[in-house]
Amino acid sequence: MSADESTHEGAVSASPDAHQDAASVSLGEHEGAASAAEHVYEHEVKAMLREAGVPVPRGFVVRDLDFGPAAELSEPLVLKAFGPGLVHKSDAGAVALGLTARELPAAARAMTAKVPATIAGFLVEEQADAGVELIVGLVRDPAFGPVLLTGLGGVWAEALRDTALRLCPISEQDARDMLGSLRGAALLDGHRGGPPVDVDAVVKLLMAAGGPGGLWERLELGEFELNPVIAGPSGVVAVDARHLPGQAPARPAARPPGDLLPLFEPRAVAVVGASTTRPNFGNMFLGFYRATGLPLVAVHPTASEVSGVPAVPSLARADVDYALVAVPAERCAEVVRQAYGVPFVQVMSGGFGEAGHPGLERELAEAARAAGTRLLGPNCMGVYCPRGRQTFVGGGVGPAGSVALISQSGGLAGEVIKVGERRGLAFSRVVTVGNSADVTPAELLRWLARDEETRAVGLYLEDPRDGRELYEALRAADLPVVLLVGGRSGQGQQAAASHTGGLVSDRRIWEAVAGQSGAALVTSQDDLIGVLAFFQAHGSRVTTGERVLVVGPSGGASVLAADAFDLAGVRLDPLPGDALESLRGLGVVAAGNPLEVPVGPLGRAGLVPEVIDVLVRRRPYRDVVAHVNVPAFFTYGDTAEPLYAYTRAVAAAQEALPGVRITLVTRNGECAPPGVDDEVRRIAAAAGIPVYRSMEAAAVAVAAGGRYGAA
Repeated sequence: MSADESTHEGAVSASPDAHQDAASVSLGEHEGAASAAEHVYEHEVKAMLREAGVPVPRGFVVRDLDFGPAAELSEPLVLKAFGPGLVHKSDAGAVALGLTARELPAAARAMTAKVPATIAGFLVEEQADAGVELIVGLVRDPAFGPVLLTGLGGVWAEALRDTALRLCPISEQDARDMLGSLRGAALLDGHRGGPPVDVDAVVKLLMAAGGPGGLWERLELGEFELNPVIAGPSGVVAVDARHLPGQAPARPAARPPGDLLPLFEPRAVAVVGASTTRPNFGNMFLGFYRATGLPLVAVHPTASEVSGVPAVPSLARADVDYALVAVPAERCAEVVRQAYGVPFVQVMSGGFGEAGHPGLERELAEAARAAGTRLLGPNCMGVYCPRGRQTFVGGGVGPAGSVALISQSGGLAGEVIKVGERRGLAFSRVVTVGNSADVTPAELLRWLARDEETRAVGLYLEDPRDGRELYEALRAADLPVVLLVGGRSGQGQQAAASHTGGLVSDRRIWEAVAGQSGAALVTSQDDLIGVLAFFQAHGSRVTTGERVLVVGPSGGASVLAADAFDLAGVRLDPLPGDALESLRGLGVVAAGNPLEVPVGPLGRAGLVPEVIDVLVRRRPYRDVVAHVNVPAFFTYGDTAEPLYAYTRAVAAAQEALPGVRITLVTRNGECAPPGVDDEVRRIAAAAGIPVYRSMEAAAVAVAAGGRYGAA
């Protein structure tokens, strides 16, 4: 929508009843042809808006060039042509501004001669007073369903892209948060002496569009857009409106929650596809399971044993809870049909929907339903659960813990397991879902949220399948959830007829999902591991404050630490003034946050804990981040003992301050001799302290912990 079409220069001060009376000439008439057209005509959209309580300009519709009703309107006036194919009216020359009633007939004739499309009629409206121009739009995201967008509108919509999104239905607090998050929010408060906008009226409009019972529930959402909405001190008015009906996709019925425990802790496992002559993936998995000691059987049509594992001719003969299928895609459905009595079948094989063969995937899902088994995958690596001796990675299983992971990528899940365990993560359940033809991330999340062994969940997703079900599961989950999403920048909802569609991208949708559900959205595998480590250490710790304190050696590191926390959205408040004298008594003269405290091989190990105690007694801090420069301990010393002593002192501080979450950053830890980093992590982990090698990683984790606490 271009500027001349969207900008009305004046506000309607008449009451909604006055709008109704003046518009009754024809705004209440809904042409039957419009429902079959590409879009609903603007005056029809405004009739719907009026019925929903949204203020619109007074006006009337003309089909025979009789502009007599214009005498009832206040000048200046706006003339708009409408007809089939006239979506971008301004670009087609179908809008004229600043007219008098006497000028309307000549303007209409000139417009008819100039506009290349068929004109079915004209809309005449009062021109609105100047104000802050906003955009309010609704669009149906393919994965997550109806989404509400608002932000600066008119010519600024795509130029500034200053918008906020929420999934419908929104709450009144969501509406206020959306407006408050805009970079241009100051315009609503009155800018450079201008009058403030009636924010309550804007919130009411957002609720009418996206709140419970709002327009999003009544419209067939292709796209719906009000741009601009002019907001002023006396209210709002929607001066331009578009609606392109769409068709809501059929939403798959959610399965009733079932018992997924046999998926993670099966009595026995069957492997289909191992070879007696040429070792393959099936043989590799036989080796993995033999190493964990899980009861095991191979499925082979002729052999009595495969790789030293007893074999049966079909899944129908396998008394197991879990079967892994690694045969070519075209044979998988035949194998799965034999899985009567097997609670879960994992199809490792690829070559289904992801390879352009959706028919094979549908056949596989139907085979699973016919056999009464649940299908994991296809195109997935399986399950890792130390408690259940389940694994899809070599090297045995690590320690059983409280962190779960749901991943659409088997390769990435394997990396998170190996790297995470190296950094101290201990997993309760890890499951890869691949194409999610049956078992979905949402179903798994709902089950894990009730699992007594799980205290935090990470998700790596590329296509959420039923995104709305996932969103509802995220909102219902009463435990920390960390989201890493692949392909956020490339897909996006596209639309040719409105700004809204172009402004609603996958990245923005996921930000809204995380913001409304309380999940932490991260941008890298390293941050996924780091935030999970934070929740593993601190997830159940009750904090008493809202502030964050950073303490460590002086120099540029403190400046960069402040930058890292600012980038992560964490505010570092100034220190309490009444603590400065006590700090000087400890030999600490700096008074900023980050607070510079000497830490090194020649320093006193207990100084930082004493500083923390002084500050926490005066001001409640939810998080304290202690950092050290590891090379200093070996440049100015020749033993790791001072570093260990410092770590033990910080660990003692955490035990003495259960209402504070302490995080340790060992900067440049790779410069330490072999084994030192492991010992530091061991000492810290025993006290429930996560350890990071960079301030940036710690800042992301602390920010995630703060958002979860607030949610």
